Amino acid sequence: MKHEQIGKGDLLSTLRTIFPNSSSSSLRKMLTQGRILVNEEVVHRAKHPLNPGDVVEILGRQRAEERTPPPQQPSPVDLDILFEDATLLVVNKPNQLLSVATDRLEMDTLHSRCVEHVRLTDERSWCFIVHRLDKETSGIMVLAKTKQAKEELQQQFSDRLVHRLYVARVEGKPAPPTGTVHSWLMEDKHLNVKAVNKNHPKGKEAISHYSTTWSDEETALVDVMIETGRRHQIRMAMQHLGTPVVGDDRHGALTNPQRRVMLHASSLEFLHPETHDPVRFEAPLPFGF
Repeated sequence: MKHEQIGKGDLLSTLRTIFPNSSSSSLRKMLTQGRILVNEEVVHRAKHPLNPGDVVEILGRQRAEERTPPPQQPSPVDLDILFEDATLLVVNKPNQLLSVATDRLEMDTLHSRCVEHVRLTDERSWCFIVHRLDKETSGIMVLAKTKQAKEELQQQFSDRLVHRLYVARVEGKPAPPTGTVHSWLMEDKHLNVKAVNKNHPKGKEAISHYSTTWSDEETALVDVMIETGRRHQIRMAMQHLGTPVVGDDRHGALTNPQRRVMLHASSLEFLHPETHDPVRFEAPLPFGF
C-alpha cells in the first residue's frame, strides 16, 4: 500500500490517518518490524518528519522479512540479543540465571555476560542494570550503555511510563478471567515477600492487571501487565487469585512439569532515551511454555 503525503507532519501521525482503527502500539510495531518505507527507504522513527510529495509505503509482513538484511554474527558470549545500538542492549534472559550478582558475588549473571559482550569491541565499555527479573523468571530485559541512558530509563520505570507484559501459566483458571490485583507487599531481611496492610510502613504498592487468554481443565495462560515492579509481584498476585504460577511451590503451586517457574517477561515498551521515540521489544515464549 502506498500513500503520498499531502502536507507536513510526522510519520506516526500519517500512519494514524491511513489506519484510523489501529492502536498506536500496533502502528509502532509496524515501524519496529521494518514494514514502513518512506521514499523506498525503511524508517523506524515514529517522529520522522514528512514533507508534501513524500511517498509512504506499508509492506506486508512477508515482504518486510524478505527485505530484512541477514542477522549479524552471533556473539560468542552465551547471550540471546534481541536488539542493540549505541545506547541500548535488549536481551532475552533464560530462567535460573541471576540478573545481577548478590552479596555472594556470583561470577555468572546476565549482567556479567552483557559486560563481556560489549567489551568484545571496546574493553572500556560497560552495561548498566536498569531493572531486574527474578532468577526464576525468563524474558526481556533492557540494559543501558551510558549512565545517562540508565538514569532516563529508570525514571521512566519510576514514573510508570514503561509498558511491561508478562505471560504466566497458572494452575486452575482465574476468576474472574480478567481483572486487577491491587495490594501492598513487604520484603523482609530474608527476601521473603508477604502481603501487608496498605498502611504498613514498609509496604509497597503493587498493581497487576491480568487477562486470561487460554485455559483447559488444569491450567491457564494469563497475560499480566504490571504498573509497579515489586519483587515476586506477579507470583503473589496469582497466589492471591488462588491460581499460583505453575512451578512456583513457594507461593502454593502443586505441579512443576517443566521444572521451572512458568513466568516469562514477553514484551517491553518505553521511550528510547536517545531519540525519545516509542520502541517495543518482544521475547518469544520458551519452548514448552
